[in-house]
Amino acid sequence: ANCRNSKLCTFVITQVNMDIKRVGLIASVALNALLLIGVCSISMGNGKVASGVAISRSGSMVNSAVRGVSALSGKKISAEQGRAILSHSPKANLLVKTGAITNKLVKSGMSIPEIAQQVTCQKIGGAACQEWYGPDRALWLGPFSEGAVPSYLTGEFPGDYGWDTQGLSADPTTFAAYRETEVIHARWAMLGTLGCVTPELLAKYSGVPIAEPVWFKAGSQIFAEGGLDYLGNPSLVHAQSILAILACQVILMGGAEAYRVNGGPAGEGLDAINPGGAFDPLGLADDPDTFAELKVKEIKNGRLAMFSMLGFYVQAISTGKGPVENWAEHIADPSGVNGLTLATATKFTP
Repeated sequence: ANCRNSKLCTFVITQVNMDIKRVGLIASVALNALLLIGVCSISMGNGKVASGVAISRSGSMVNSAVRGVSALSGKKISAEQGRAILSHSPKANLLVKTGAITNKLVKSGMSIPEIAQQVTCQKIGGAACQEWYGPDRALWLGPFSEGAVPSYLTGEFPGDYGWDTQGLSADPTTFAAYRETEVIHARWAMLGTLGCVTPELLAKYSGVPIAEPVWFKAGSQIFAEGGLDYLGNPSLVHAQSILAILACQVILMGGAEAYRVNGGPAGEGLDAINPGGAFDPLGLADDPDTFAELKVKEIKNGRLAMFSMLGFYVQAISTGKGPVENWAEHIADPSGVNGLTLATATKFTP
């Protein structure tokens, strides 16, 4: 029932209903059955799935299962050993049926690792088996993408949906520069969107005494008498000099970028986009499969954040209010307060 739409499951269910009387208790049946059941056990025993989304290391689980089955598939057992295994199993009939189905799948052209991957993917959810890379990845026009994807976009990099109608990435050097620029801007945008909404949320719904919670007005507080208190608390950051703030940003941010690009105390010869090492204290990139999936998640969320920041800019110019206040007004009156009703408004006052 969990995979009723899968072609593999449809095929398996059809074969179960066929006559299996001529299937003998031979060693290949027992071996194939044990392989499949072992894969199912691996997939079900390493974590739970919520709403059809696999746990964060599910991509690694799929590859581990396939590698394990590949190692087992070359082993041989005798017919007597197969009968002994079945005689001690409380689900001998299921083993026989599963083995028979596996044999038929193998005869149809599927390899044991392919069967293992299909079974594991169906057990732990689609996220682990989603093709994000290579020729079978999702493309920007979906089923109508044939002929619309440039030859130089091969799916080697995360977030490549084959869209480059202007040919901006045709040159490999330019492509590499654009990739790095996009990822860095995406990371700043994710931090920026969080920084824009957090003070306003705290001031509006938590009662935190922030003098100016709206993101595009907050900076002006440094010129006010008494300066700017971070989150309304002078014991955190009490800024009174714009020159001091500028100097700190140049030193801290410039130093971090210099180390990222050129190496330094954190390491030499680091990757400019994903340096790892000291820049990955939680070890999120230790597993290659998980790392590949996280890079896709990062660029997808980063692109969304960049669009969000563009929306924040337009909202600020159009309404003169912060994103949280705009959202609250829209929720209160969706038909009266929206992008269409405010399209021609310009209420921003510096």
